[in-house]
Amino acid sequence: MESTQSFRFFNRGPSPMVRLVFFAVLSMLLLFVDARYRYLESTRSALSILVSPIQRVAAWPGLLWQQLGDFYITQSKQHDLITANEELNKQHQYDAAQLLQLQTLQAENQQLRKLVDLPLRAEYSTQMVEVSYAERDVFRRRLLVNKGENANIMLGQVVMDDAGIVGQITRVYPWLSEVTLITEKDHAVPIQVLRNGLRAIVFGSGDTSQLSLRYMPVGADVQTDDILVTSGIDGTYPPGIPVAKVIKVERDPAYPFASITCLPVAGVDNHRHLLVLSGIPGMPERPAQQSAAGNDDKRAKTKRKN
Repeated sequence: MESTQSFRFFNRGPSPMVRLVFFAVLSMLLLFVDARYRYLESTRSALSILVSPIQRVAAWPGLLWQQLGDFYITQSKQHDLITANEELNKQHQYDAAQLLQLQTLQAENQQLRKLVDLPLRAEYSTQMVEVSYAERDVFRRRLLVNKGENANIMLGQVVMDDAGIVGQITRVYPWLSEVTLITEKDHAVPIQVLRNGLRAIVFGSGDTSQLSLRYMPVGADVQTDDILVTSGIDGTYPPGIPVAKVIKVERDPAYPFASITCLPVAGVDNHRHLLVLSGIPGMPERPAQQSAAGNDDKRAKTKRKN
């Protein structure tokens, strides 16, 4: 009896079912009032301001983890991009070098084709050489090619390219040969004007882009754009091979000779592969010149006999 009274003493207020129904009805009423009349907007805004710091603090670990993940992903992608950029730069440089090499090979191939197709006289055999060294002295116009005594290269042989005369073999080594260019200062090449057959001698000036036609009278029939070819009268250079082109003719009546400037038609310092001519028929030896005193003695003896 006493236990029942004590239970009733502590069990005060409505029952749980009544409270559940009450709060459910209250919630429905608040939802209706808020949706219908929006009386709780200010209250909700105030509560959101109070709850916002708590929400941010609660969300901070997740945001920090996400930012760390994004940072590592960005760094990884940036490293990959830098690596890919470096690889692309290396590939670009390699491709550029390959392109330049291809262009060089194409130019050499074209020049070699011209050398092969070069029309020469039947009695002249040729062999191809490659330039190994070039004289660094600006006052000397000479080359070293990759063939010498081992390839039967001899002194005096003519060196040319697909356009014309380049120079002459002036020194032979066991495996190399020295070529003196026609533009070497005072190097002489007997020529004739292709237009009228006029013979003369063209001299080097020390400049690879210039030759000089010296000792030509003012009235000599030489004109601008005339082509000069080898005359072949000295037995060294075969006849008919182009040497130079006249680019300027100056005539001054005050001087006995005209000033004639020529341009070499051959690529004197342009090509890497050249041709060496061999088998040029030799010339008979020039007869020895007798002195004037000897001629007088012979004339005297002839008179005495008579």
